[in-house]
Amino acid sequence: MTLDPQAARVLQAAEQSDLPLLETLSPEAARLQYEKGCAMVGGRPPQMFAVRDIAAPGPLGDIGLRVYTPRDPAGEAMPLLIYIHGGGYVIGSLDSHDIPCRHLAIHGDCMVISVDYRMAPEYPYPKPVEDCWAAVNWIVEQAEALGVRRDRIAIGGDSAGGNLATVTCLKAKAEGGPDFVYQLLIYPGTDRTRSQPSHTELAEGYRLTRPLLDWFMNHYFSGEPADANDPYSSPLHADDLGGLPPALVISAGYDPLRDEDIAYYEQLRAHGNDAEHLHYPGMIHGFINMPGVLDAAHECLEACGMRLQRVFAQPA
Repeated sequence: MTLDPQAARVLQAAEQSDLPLLETLSPEAARLQYEKGCAMVGGRPPQMFAVRDIAAPGPLGDIGLRVYTPRDPAGEAMPLLIYIHGGGYVIGSLDSHDIPCRHLAIHGDCMVISVDYRMAPEYPYPKPVEDCWAAVNWIVEQAEALGVRRDRIAIGGDSAGGNLATVTCLKAKAEGGPDFVYQLLIYPGTDRTRSQPSHTELAEGYRLTRPLLDWFMNHYFSGEPADANDPYSSPLHADDLGGLPPALVISAGYDPLRDEDIAYYEQLRAHGNDAEHLHYPGMIHGFINMPGVLDAAHECLEACGMRLQRVFAQPA
């Protein structure tokens, strides 16, 4: 396994930068720095037919949503991907993940709705889970008004957003709905215990370092205590992962989350689910935010879109 040369250049540029480490900043300053960084590596935003910001009611007030429509729907309802952004539950926003969402809308030939859930430390666990749950249920309820096919709704996310997408699917199973046709899980956080070997092997030098992960987790779990094996914080430890939507799990070779992602894929399969694993051996955590500098980001987003199209084309 060799680090991709383009990814190596990204890491080298970060190392040579005089920017402070995110974990040394306040959450507010870290959010600004992360957003600027995403804009620098995102590349040109793909054009959409329409992009609009709306809001869903949530337990603590309105939850921002961004709706991407890649083409003229010509009066017909479109399939939908509900997308939950990453950022360690502390950073990230509709803007930081604007470009990946545009690519997914184009390649998936579907509407994408990105969820601006409340984040830690202001809103620690389980508030982001509750926001995502409320937003998803509202979107499903409003499907007709939004121009969405209710029988063609997928859910996905990256990193912390991938965790929140998996947790939303577990909650939907427990609550008897809503029903999703697909899970798109891009290097999701699935194991809060961080006991997998890749967390030791890749603890330093590959962007998502152990100190940064500590900073994220300490903020996220600063409120209501949660058992490290609680399935709504560590989906890998759920007693029963059966009966979940078909899933695509994406992992990166130089990502400390690599082994827990592979383990989650294996557990999905072991519990009888339809699941596929795509591995990018030379990539680092967060690579889908970098299509401006990483060819693999383009390849991954296109691969995700192709699979979404395939799922959406299946008979109801």
